[in-house]
Amino acid sequence: MATDFLNSIRRTPVATVQVKSRGRIRHLLLKRESFNPTGSVKDRTALGLLRALDAREELRPGSVVVESTSGNLGLALAHLLDSLDCRLIAVVDPKTPEATLRQLSAAGVQLHWVDVPDGHGGYLLSRLEAVAELRRKNTGYRWTNQYGNPANPLIHQQTTGPEIVAQGGRELDAVYVAVSTGGTLAGIAAHIRPLRRPIRLVAVDAAASLATTGAVDLDRRPGMTRTSRLVPGIGASRPSSFLRSDSYDRAVAVTDAMAIATARIFLEDTGIGLGGSAGSVVSACVHDLAEPGAPRLPLCLAADDADKYAATLYDDGWLTKMDLLHEVTETISRFRSDGLEFSADSSPN
Repeated sequence: MATDFLNSIRRTPVATVQVKSRGRIRHLLLKRESFNPTGSVKDRTALGLLRALDAREELRPGSVVVESTSGNLGLALAHLLDSLDCRLIAVVDPKTPEATLRQLSAAGVQLHWVDVPDGHGGYLLSRLEAVAELRRKNTGYRWTNQYGNPANPLIHQQTTGPEIVAQGGRELDAVYVAVSTGGTLAGIAAHIRPLRRPIRLVAVDAAASLATTGAVDLDRRPGMTRTSRLVPGIGASRPSSFLRSDSYDRAVAVTDAMAIATARIFLEDTGIGLGGSAGSVVSACVHDLAEPGAPRLPLCLAADDADKYAATLYDDGWLTKMDLLHEVTETISRFRSDGLEFSADSSPN
C-alpha cells in the first residue's frame, strides 16, 4: 500500500457504567468504538479488508472498490481509500441513515441505491445482487466482501480482542457484541478462546434476523411477530459465514423497541449517545444482570454513537412514521418501572 494504515487504529476507551435495575446495583464496561477515526468499529474492519485487497493486487490511484454497506463501513472505507486516491461505490438501502448518506456523498462516494426488500426483514440479499451486477458490468471493480473475507474477523482478532482482554482485566467474565456479518465477534472469539479464560461470549442479534441460529428473543410476548428490522448495523438476512458453534456461548435477539428504549434512557441518564446496535447490546446485558448467574463484570462493545441517528432512532416523528413510537414509549416506561438507571464515569480510559 502507498500508505501504512496500521497506525490509523488506536485503542478505543472503556467507560465504567453503573446499572440500577430491579433493586440491584451492577456495573458494566462500555467499549466506545465511536472514538475510531470515522466513528465506528468499522474503521477496524475497513483497515483489514483493504490490507487484504491490496495484498492480492495493489490498490493504485483510480482503483474502484464496491461494497454493500448499511453506512459505517462505507464511511470507513471512503476515509482510507481517499488517502490512496481510490474511489468507493457504496450499495445502500432505505435503512441507511440520512446523516450517513450525506457524509458518504460529501466524501465523494458514489451511492448505488437498492430499495427492493429481500424478503427476510432487510435488504442485504438485494444489495449483494446489486454488487454482483455492478462487477459483471465493470470487471475492474474490486470487492472487499465484508461478508466472507477472512480479513474481517482477523483484524478484530489482532486488535479488538486483545484490547478487550487488557481493558477488562482479570475480573472480566462476559463480552456482549452485536452481530451482522459476525466478523467482529468471530475475531474477538478467536483471540479469547485460546486464553482458556471463563469469559462468556454473547452474540446480540436483532429479532427477525438470521445472522445467528437459536437466538433467544428477550421480548417474546404472546401474539407478537417480528418481520422487519429498523435498527441498522445489527442482524442480517442470512446466517453469518464467520460464526461457528464455538464463537459464542449464547445468542439473544433484541427487538427494535428494546434497543431504542435502552439507548434513549442511557442518553438521558449519562449524556452518552449510543447507536442502535449499541443500544441492543446494552439492553441484552442489562437483562442478564438482573438474572440468576449474572456476570460479575461484563463488557459491552458499542459499535458507534448516536450522532448518525438523531433524525431516526432518537426522533419521535420518525418513530411515529415507522409505527414504533408507542412500543418504544411503553418499553421505556416498563424499564423505568423496573428501576433502570445508568450512571457513567466522565473520563473513560
